[in-house]
Amino acid sequence: MPETTPFRSSQDADLPDDVTDPLLWRAAYDVAAAHQPDATGRCPSLLCAGRSAPCEPMANARRAMRLARGGARRAGFREPTGRTARDRRRAA
Repeated sequence: MPETTPFRSSQDADLPDDVTDPLLWRAAYDVAAAHQPDATGRCPSLLCAGRSAPCEPMANARRAMRLARGGARRAGFREPTGRTARDRRRAA
C-alpha cells in the first residue's frame, strides 16, 4: 500500500523550548512554510492568488506560532486580577 500521508515541513522542525502548544505551533509552521514569498515578493499559494507578502495566512501563522510559545501571556491576555465574574454579578 502506498504511503498516503503527505509530508509536512513541521515534521523536521525542532520545537522551540518554550512551546506550550506543539500542535498549534506545528500547524502554523506548515501554513507559514506554504506561504513563503517567492523571488518577486508575492505569495505563491493558490489561496492568495499572487498577493504581495506577507499575506494574511502568513500573518496569522506567525501570530499562532507566537501564541503557541506562550505569547498570550506575554501579550497581556491574562485573566484580570481583582474582581471575579461572581463579584461583578453580585455588584450588578
